[in-house]
Amino acid sequence: STTITHSTVPPFSPPPTITHYLVPSFSLSNSSLSLPPQTHRLLPAWAGPGGTSAGTSPTQPQQGRRKNLEFEPLSTTALILEDRPANLPAKSVEEAQRHRQEYDEMVAEAKKRELKEAQRKRKEMKERFKQEESIANAMVVWNNDILPNWENTRNTRRVRELWWQGLPPNVRGKVWSLAIGNELNITPELYEIFLSRAKERWRSFSETGSETEADDGASLADRESSLDLIKLDISRTFPPLFIFQKGGPYHDLLHSVLGAYTCYRPDVGYVQGMSFIAAVLILNLEEADAFIAFANLLNKPCQLAFFRVDHDLMLKYFAAFEVFFEENLPRLFNHFQSSNLTPDLYLIDWIFTLYSKSLPLDVACRVWDVFCRDGEEFLFRTGLGILRLYEDVLLQLDFIRSAQFLTRLPEDIGSDRLFACIAAAPMLNGNRKWSQVKNGYLCPVAGLSIRHMCHLCGQEQFRNYT
Repeated sequence: STTITHSTVPPFSPPPTITHYLVPSFSLSNSSLSLPPQTHRLLPAWAGPGGTSAGTSPTQPQQGRRKNLEFEPLSTTALILEDRPANLPAKSVEEAQRHRQEYDEMVAEAKKRELKEAQRKRKEMKERFKQEESIANAMVVWNNDILPNWENTRNTRRVRELWWQGLPPNVRGKVWSLAIGNELNITPELYEIFLSRAKERWRSFSETGSETEADDGASLADRESSLDLIKLDISRTFPPLFIFQKGGPYHDLLHSVLGAYTCYRPDVGYVQGMSFIAAVLILNLEEADAFIAFANLLNKPCQLAFFRVDHDLMLKYFAAFEVFFEENLPRLFNHFQSSNLTPDLYLIDWIFTLYSKSLPLDVACRVWDVFCRDGEEFLFRTGLGILRLYEDVLLQLDFIRSAQFLTRLPEDIGSDRLFACIAAAPMLNGNRKWSQVKNGYLCPVAGLSIRHMCHLCGQEQFRNYT
């Protein structure tokens, strides 16, 4: 064996220099280093206070250090441009040039990204200012010209065009109330009466846990189920906003409107999805006005058919939708037919919540704007617009993925893109309009051709070509 003595091992000596890539960025304009106090603890014990070797004068230029640098490098640039320590092989001229070129390319690419981002932000700001100016101008027109003369102006071409562009937020609730109407003649006092009944019911349930059957035709189990569903649905209503959940500013208000409605319409009760409709109205109207609009809106034929789960009427709506689907998007229609993807699989969720759950809130409100103008027809036209918007994507998906995609739409839907697709989907089948096509679907009789099997109820849908 060989014995190694201390004399055979050369004594340790520190490298002659410490280059700045070992520590955070600092100035190299002079030959001496000026380190911030917190970096001294990163240096080895044999290094002097300026980062120099012990016994080396800080005024003497150190061997191996780049001199006369024309920039103040950051830590990343030092890795590319700084000379190696003297105890390592020096860079060749070609390598140094390559590093300089790589650095210049990185800087140029970073500047391009910054310029592109700045241009994008300027464009967004310009569009935002333009939109705000347009909203301000439209607000003046609605407040001064249209609303004071509502009955005479609501159906004019000018007003319909303004309506299509979206209502200004501060007049939206007023226009919705006027457009929905109050055929049920509900007053704020009537709302307070039904709200009191709802509160009494809640109090009775919380105190005794039971209640005798009332004269309104709703069983105890139905009322308990409605109360449970309301509590559950409120917690799931626009969760990102954190305003309808328990403890939020609109939780009690939404609970009151839904509770009062279950007392007002015990034959309908509470159905999942109603909370989204009521929430959108609450965001745009006062409490009593929101209830009045809510009750009248749910009394419309389409909403009543869906919330009462009237299978025959729902089948008529689905079948009529397919006529315009095939008319406007034949390739996608055939793809869905071959996959056996029927409208009830995606339309139910859209119609139940009036798109307020499926679309971003600002886009959904614009859909509501035109829905209040055009009625139920626009709900199904919006569905065609969504299908057109994502036609290329849906053509590549199978049954399961298509259904999943349509029940959970992308969150980046823009209102302008969607409405451009809606505008490209006219509700005309030959010379027949929506109402004519919808009313042409009757119960199955001789002479009608089978369309498909409905996934909702298992009944076959039929088309009337006469």
